[in-house]
Amino acid sequence: MQHVLADFSVSISELKKNPSSLLSEASGSPIAILNHNKPTAYLIPAATYEAIMEVVEDYELGKLVEERRAELSDAVTVSLDDL
Repeated sequence: MQHVLADFSVSISELKKNPSSLLSEASGSPIAILNHNKPTAYLIPAATYEAIMEVVEDYELGKLVEERRAELSDAVTVSLDDL
């Protein structure tokens, strides 16, 4: 059985009827969209999606930094005057 990771859930047919009222009712919380009582999608506010994407980008950037720090022994020392 799949877990529903939202406080609000609606069927696809309910979503089609009046999406604006569902968004208002959820007050910015995620809405699980169910198909045959199984979550098929999550509807989240744009601001929440943007915040999630920032966290993902920060995480990926952190991984890149750690990878490059591990390769520090391969780095070539250059003085600013040589540039």
